[in-house]
Amino acid sequence: MPEPAEKDDMTDGRGAIRAGALPARPRLRAELMDFLRFALRPRPGRRLPGRAAGHGVWVDFLPNVRFTRLLQWAALLWLANLFVFGPLAVSAAEMGGAQHRLSLLNLPWMQALIWAPIVEELTFRHALRRPAMLWWFVPLMASVIVQGAGFASGLLAAAALLLCLAPLWSPSGAPLRGAWRLSWARRRQVLRWYPWLYHLSSIAFGAVHLYNFHLHEMPATLMPLLVLPQWFTGLVLGWMRVRRGIGASMLLHALFNAGPLLVVLLILHFAPGAAA
Repeated sequence: MPEPAEKDDMTDGRGAIRAGALPARPRLRAELMDFLRFALRPRPGRRLPGRAAGHGVWVDFLPNVRFTRLLQWAALLWLANLFVFGPLAVSAAEMGGAQHRLSLLNLPWMQALIWAPIVEELTFRHALRRPAMLWWFVPLMASVIVQGAGFASGLLAAAALLLCLAPLWSPSGAPLRGAWRLSWARRRQVLRWYPWLYHLSSIAFGAVHLYNFHLHEMPATLMPLLVLPQWFTGLVLGWMRVRRGIGASMLLHALFNAGPLLVVLLILHFAPGAAA
């Protein structure tokens, strides 16, 4: 007997990708245009072509996209942040006197490549497809972020991940109604406010990264400029989560973090004096 198809909370097709609008393997340009349309008018709608078959809850954690395409999106993010948003953030830091907490000689590699992609994606973007979980799951994951990477927070994150997969063990879904699924009336309400949900998730994602700085006496008006790179990256990750799945957004998040870390590794190897 085949596994049930995906049943998430956001199945309205208005403003979505029309069936057949994109080929089985859409070009990067087509995906880029879809992202721009989505960012201007966020609607959950259909998934991009190429999604794996199987139970939707499980498939949501699969990549559902080629690694080369994820690498292309990571490269676009690196370029946008290097030439557009990064310089604005640096200028704001210089004007406000903010200093980055991280040292090139003591970077949290495992936190950047594993902990942050999993925990931050579950916190800020998992509910973009399952908003019924907003009221209990997001606070749970927020407590993990507040604790920071560690053994206790790791256990709590693992428990939260298992809760995400709970519908797999309850195919009927009866015990999960209310905590995992929305009524049709609630879905219509969420769809009305969906643009706020999408954009606020990106703003919150950026705001959390203010912790990476010693702000000193920096004016509050300059603080949003410090996290412009994270805000824009959050927009792309949110689109990736909705169109491909939470697994794809986690992988893209990890790839995005890996780029600067690789540059630092090369600096430490070939020019350690510059790093110091």
